[in-house]
Amino acid sequence: MRCPFCGHRDHKVVDSRSSVDAQAVRRRRQCLKCGRRFTTYEYIEEKAITVVKKDGRRERYDRKKLLAGIEKACEKRPISSAKIGELVAFVERQMYRRFDKEVPTKFLGELVMGKLAQLDEVAYVRFASVYRQFKDVNHFMSELKGFLKKEGR
Repeated sequence: MRCPFCGHRDHKVVDSRSSVDAQAVRRRRQCLKCGRRFTTYEYIEEKAITVVKKDGRRERYDRKKLLAGIEKACEKRPISSAKIGELVAFVERQMYRRFDKEVPTKFLGELVMGKLAQLDEVAYVRFASVYRQFKDVNHFMSELKGFLKKEGR
């Protein structure tokens, strides 16, 4: 592993602990050349799983892609990165428990939307608008009315 600041390969581990959800090991490292510190995470290498898209295409599951979609929905909202990390870890646990080789995007999308609805209404609507690919304002409004009905408003 190279230092992200100077590219040097030698570093030492300064601190090591489990992540919040105990799904990874968080390590603080210090470069032996420039002295700057950086954080790395070690995850258990899970079995390779393929995501089956709505149109039938298949692509390898990418944690970064799921995280980026959730972060985009939560942008400028009072949601900590720790909460977002917990949400991603929850989705992954459910995915690996239920599926061996292939997971439909419908499962992932519905799971994320369910958790976002509990976490933040605006983030939920943002994620739903991309996931559901609303064709017009009426489609968007019917989704919103359904959400408000569930919430008892």
